[in-house]
Amino acid sequence: MSNDGVGLRAVTRSVAFLIAGALAVTALSGCSSEEKRSKPLAAQDIAPAARDRVADGGTLHWAVDAVPETLNTFQSDADATSTTVAQAVLPSMYRLDANGRPQVHPDYLESAKVVETEPKQVVLYKLNQQAVWSDGREIGAADFAAQWRALSGKDSAYWTARNAGYDRIEKIERGADDLEVRVTFARPYADWRSLFSPLYPKDVMGTPDAFNDSARKKLKVTAGPFTLKKVDRKDDEVILTRSARWWGHPAKLDQIVLRAVPRDKRATALAAGEIELADVDSEALGRIGLAARAGAKPGSSPLAGPGRLPGPGSAGNLSAADALRAWALAHGDDEEDADEELSARQKERRALAAYKREQTALKGFEVRRSLEPAYTQLALNGASGPLADERVRRAVARAIDRKALAGVVLSPLGLPAVPVGSHLALSGQDAYADNSGALGGQDTEEAQALLADAGWVAGGKVEKEKKEKKKGEKAAGAEGKKTGRDSEKEDDGTYVVGEDDKGDDKEPKDHHKGADGPRHLAQDGKQYANKLRQGSAPGAYAPKGTAAPAAGATKVLAKKGKALALRFVLPSGPGSGTLRTVAGRISSMLEKVGIRTEISKVSDESYFKDHIASGQYDLALYSWPASAFPATDARPIFAKPVPAADGSLNVEQNYTRVGTDQVDQLFDQAVATLDEGRSRSLIRKADSRIWAAAGSIPLYQRPQLTAAKKDVVNAGAFGFQTPVYEDMGFLKKGVKASAGPSAG
Repeated sequence: MSNDGVGLRAVTRSVAFLIAGALAVTALSGCSSEEKRSKPLAAQDIAPAARDRVADGGTLHWAVDAVPETLNTFQSDADATSTTVAQAVLPSMYRLDANGRPQVHPDYLESAKVVETEPKQVVLYKLNQQAVWSDGREIGAADFAAQWRALSGKDSAYWTARNAGYDRIEKIERGADDLEVRVTFARPYADWRSLFSPLYPKDVMGTPDAFNDSARKKLKVTAGPFTLKKVDRKDDEVILTRSARWWGHPAKLDQIVLRAVPRDKRATALAAGEIELADVDSEALGRIGLAARAGAKPGSSPLAGPGRLPGPGSAGNLSAADALRAWALAHGDDEEDADEELSARQKERRALAAYKREQTALKGFEVRRSLEPAYTQLALNGASGPLADERVRRAVARAIDRKALAGVVLSPLGLPAVPVGSHLALSGQDAYADNSGALGGQDTEEAQALLADAGWVAGGKVEKEKKEKKKGEKAAGAEGKKTGRDSEKEDDGTYVVGEDDKGDDKEPKDHHKGADGPRHLAQDGKQYANKLRQGSAPGAYAPKGTAAPAAGATKVLAKKGKALALRFVLPSGPGSGTLRTVAGRISSMLEKVGIRTEISKVSDESYFKDHIASGQYDLALYSWPASAFPATDARPIFAKPVPAADGSLNVEQNYTRVGTDQVDQLFDQAVATLDEGRSRSLIRKADSRIWAAAGSIPLYQRPQLTAAKKDVVNAGAFGFQTPVYEDMGFLKKGVKASAGPSAG
């Protein structure tokens, strides 16, 4: 919905999370003077420094998840790195500020405004007279027109991922001179600022062949503070170099190297000097924190006891043997040979030496923290089974303590543990308002009353289920793999919360032991649906989970001989520890009102494709990013599913299958009005209706943890803000950080 991102920009346009903002016809004030704007819950953390304190030159090695398959962000297989590259080398008419609000990008655009509303909406863009492509050609109407034609959806030969907004344009023409572009809309479009960011040259957008192929592996023509030097798939890196034709503030860095580093290897890569900037997980946070604390206490021993090394964070210790194994694997040593040839004492000494070297290196780094412009939600599949009944969905929502769940994830990081109050915006954005009151807060008695009203009786007769289930049998209304304890081998473990195991007090198999690892694809709706850009934080931030009780605190609810049991599908990868922790807490909360949960772990690779997108689940956890244009971007996520021509159900990105005609109408009205205040009001009304339908329950804003070398400035946990690439760099020697805000 990812964060991937991130400002955020989704790169699959079918879900479309764009980087610009809302519009008004005359004064673009954002909010009325009577309306109090919300503020971001956490400020960005980028070690700001004025440009005169930043050294000229140097190379910043920045860890990314992968080398992109395509550099065309409007194609379906674009990813986070695709958008990072586009932001650094291509024009964007708008970029987000620290409050998540769109601002004119002055290096490309002098102004843009609606100059006519009748008979049709006309937007006039006045371009910066210095703005040129790297081949010397002026950026102009021809580029705008080529991008419109490619993304309008009228020519199926273009392999585009979206056409939202571009399909409303009637024509694009030159204005009074070459620096003016007139865009006429066939239908009013409130989110016009979402368009032409990024803007590709006409050479890329001009023909289907060029669009489909030419920008996948290279960008011959650019127009940003950096140019694309090389996409090196052998060494898994993308190299950006300072542009000699850039007319704005010259980039401080000579190069930015985007290097693909697995998230669970990033702390080691930081210590080895291979990267200076990386989004990290909670384990890396602990390792860097330990190094900082050790540096603050000269003479203190790093050993926590005989043969023990400090572990990552406060959760426990790491044995010397484990430290040796991790170090040996990271440095390519043969673990078995090391075990055979070294005595226990030698192993311990070697591990301790490696640990000390890493700690010394990590003292030069710090972790910068903020909140991603993305939120994690509990999704309830309303297609069939118990959750097809709105009363049961509402009961699930009322049984959950969202503030407690936010605290589990965010409080240990020192971030505000405030539940998200909107599906369509986050605190700080213009459209944000806490509309959760339309559903109501945690209330056990109300949840039980809703269940009783839906016919679920406590202690009712339950028909004995067969021990062996056929593959593909339905579980609580959602088809999927085996559920119950029979599914351990196939689903990597299923635990039924509330099931009486008669003295079996083992920890439920869904709880991951050990430090949380990196985030993977399975955690993010945004990454499956859009492969969102955001160089975002890892998905593992919470402390270790606690085991759910083995016996129910209340009698099992039953109806027509069937117990109320919901299949809770979760990814099994090492980067999904936080989701499993949160799921365990949710399961315990649901148990208190008599709802059993069968937790099934599936592989990260199949989580979205085979379970969420195909509807094979009852409950699930995944994330969506907040958009500056919810009327456009959020509609596919909450649109009412409709039958397709082949008889299947077209859900777009509404994986909960819960939608209403009224919500659709409110989105349609919001995107078609040019009155900013009215559009915002309609979005908030739509959000209230989404809350009331209880198809998805926003839980918490995702944390963003970025490790940075201490002399790296104007980079880190960006929060809402679009990075200012030309200001990134290294502090001049002898200069202190935080000297002032980043220029540009």
